[in-house]
Amino acid sequence: MTIALDRLVRRDPTTASTNGDGGVSAIETRGLDVYYGSFLAVRGVDLKIARRKITAMIGPSGCGKSTVLRCFNRMNDLIPSARIEGEVLFQGENIYAPYVDSVEVRRRIGMVFQKANPFPKSIYDNVAWGARINGFKGEMDGLVERSLRSAALWDEVKDKLHQSALGLSGGQQQRLCIARAIAVEPEIILMDEPASALDPIATLRIEDLMQELAKDYTIIVVTHNMQQAARVSDFTAFFSVDEQRTGHMVEFGPTDQIFTNPSDQRTEDYITGRFG
Repeated sequence: MTIALDRLVRRDPTTASTNGDGGVSAIETRGLDVYYGSFLAVRGVDLKIARRKITAMIGPSGCGKSTVLRCFNRMNDLIPSARIEGEVLFQGENIYAPYVDSVEVRRRIGMVFQKANPFPKSIYDNVAWGARINGFKGEMDGLVERSLRSAALWDEVKDKLHQSALGLSGGQQQRLCIARAIAVEPEIILMDEPASALDPIATLRIEDLMQELAKDYTIIVVTHNMQQAARVSDFTAFFSVDEQRTGHMVEFGPTDQIFTNPSDQRTEDYITGRFG
């Protein structure tokens, strides 16, 4: 039997883990290993994510950034060969415990993907969809407006809410996907290369939005864009790969420190473009 996370969590900050700056962690991993079949894709990740901050995950292709990101809301469950060892703790509970409801995990920890993926529905129905399937009983028009405002999209779409979301530009579609994630009232928003397919102007709008959202949500973003990580994040985790192509976290800390005074030569080599 699975149990919704709400029934397990007592939300006592005195028993919660703390992040590196002494605050309460939003989510953390302990000894996280990820396998695809017999292949060890990521090993030994110990990471504490600060609440209501932006944490960037950087590193070369194949180093396990997106794999770790997907562990935070059990998206890897959808890959038949994937399995994890270790723990992912959200408010003190291991979200991989057999009694935890993975659907509830994904409601509390939302995700925005690399490629905007609006449903072939109206703008309104895209935002309302998650709330409806989660049994939202409130005033839907208000929820849709609040979510679109939070995603900095309301003024652009308020007069065409019942038109197809597929008619929006790429940047607008991505902000719509963010509004859709916000509508179910998550506590954490995961973003996997959210601006990689966008032009520079749309990218800056997404970055501005991320910084605005961090006032209310914990943001974890995977990015290959060093400038983006330096601009928007409070903390940065650098991942690399070993000779067996297994990913691992090399270094984690405040973004200013990682980019100006990293403690590991591999981090400096990657940031300065010597490898990766």
